[in-house]
Amino acid sequence: MKALQTLPPGYREIYRVDLQKDKKTALFVNGLALLIAAVMGVGMNRLVPISSLFQMDGGPLLYGLRFVSLFVLIFGYLILHELVHGITMKACGTKKVRYGFTGLYCYAGSEDYYGKKSYLTIALAPVVLFFFLLIPINLIVPREWFWVVYFLQIGNLSGAAGDLFVTVKFAGMPKDILVQDSGVSMAVYSRSGKKDTP
Repeated sequence: MKALQTLPPGYREIYRVDLQKDKKTALFVNGLALLIAAVMGVGMNRLVPISSLFQMDGGPLLYGLRFVSLFVLIFGYLILHELVHGITMKACGTKKVRYGFTGLYCYAGSEDYYGKKSYLTIALAPVVLFFFLLIPINLIVPREWFWVVYFLQIGNLSGAAGDLFVTVKFAGMPKDILVQDSGVSMAVYSRSGKKDTP
């Protein structure tokens, strides 16, 4: 279903979430992000000790390069994550995507309305894409570079906690829902659904 620029007749708002204002939901999402990061980090440390990141076998130059690369790659990933959201919105028919940073979150948003399947695709596109791109890279990099790439994978999955939250929430809603995602808040509309309180 292509994005709609106007809300069809008969639709009414059944759910709204704004992580800037809804502190309870924001705490839940941030807690989920920390839990995902902790489980991934502790679990992988048993297979590939994080101490390998701090090995200086290649000398201080390569040692420093690993950490500079890590910070540059994390920053680049944040931008690419939102670009993938935006490209997916464009693929769904959106003409104008807005990008921004709130101080806590980077975002891609639009004033358009997306059908359920379209929006779930938009929400999950970056996490799925980068998950499968990073796995083979992790398998081929030298051991001392493993955690540089794996921190990106942790950031990919834990940083998508908000996307995962809305995916689960919206998956249980009626098939006819339309989602408007401005980037900092989301509103869900339906003809048939009952109003849901966050």
